[in-house]
Amino acid sequence: MQATLKTPVHFVGTGLHSGAEVHLTVRPASADYGIWFKRTDILVGDAMIPARWDVVEQTALCTRILNEAGVTVSTIEHLMAALAGCGIHNALIEIDAPEVPILDGSAAEFVRGFLRAGIVQQRAAVWAIEVLKPVSVTRGEAVAELLPAPEMRIDFHIDFVDEAIGQQTKGLTLANGSFVRELCDSRTFCRQADVEAMQANGLALGGDPTENAVVFDGAKVSAQGGLRHADEPVRHKMLDALGDLYLAGAPLLAQYRGHRAGHALTNALLRELFADPTAWRMVECTAAQAARLPGAGVHMGEVPAVA
Repeated sequence: MQATLKTPVHFVGTGLHSGAEVHLTVRPASADYGIWFKRTDILVGDAMIPARWDVVEQTALCTRILNEAGVTVSTIEHLMAALAGCGIHNALIEIDAPEVPILDGSAAEFVRGFLRAGIVQQRAAVWAIEVLKPVSVTRGEAVAELLPAPEMRIDFHIDFVDEAIGQQTKGLTLANGSFVRELCDSRTFCRQADVEAMQANGLALGGDPTENAVVFDGAKVSAQGGLRHADEPVRHKMLDALGDLYLAGAPLLAQYRGHRAGHALTNALLRELFADPTAWRMVECTAAQAARLPGAGVHMGEVPAVA
């Protein structure tokens, strides 16, 4: 069955790039509603934006969606990952700014909020997107691909010159609460040189970057409390990928493989998938399939204590 929140959940934080205070409320929604954003600070015109792959505006640093009126919401990937990882299919997200609050740089606070509010089953079947044949996109050395699989799995490889990151590889089947246990507390990361470049261009103005990100500078790591996992960067890349893939509009029955992939490449992969009607189909999940979807049966005890 589909699921939504039992009660609304409120979050307050700052935008990573703007540094402005943001108020965000995730509200329950009816079956088959999907995930929608509403800009409450837009008083004239269309303030609604669907959380969908075909309204993504290409950006390098985050995922941003926009409607035909030009209204945008950016940095939605961590929130989308939390919705996917908690198995929430229907929600209305009200936000009074153009950027989702970064919070601690992970999805853990969103996950905790959802689980505290409670998740309720709805009397409607869960539909999933079954990938029928391999689909891939390549940009330079970066590759993202979707392969047929009976359940959602993410495999990711990263390769950075910074000694503290280096090469990291991880694979995970996203069933039985594995997103909540293994990925949700992994924070966004960047290089010190990138922070300085963004600040010089009026971005990343949310105060001390180590409050909501892990900053790497060669062999040096700057982060509140230190690394939460030895391989926190690749785990965060997997978190981002799940959030970006949830913009497909339904859970995926597929294996995602990313090599140096980012937000733009994952969105390009969804566009490639949906451009080929022979590469996918919508299927009504059986009880066994639904039980293996990300978020099925998750509970508060699975949230990492460090978060």
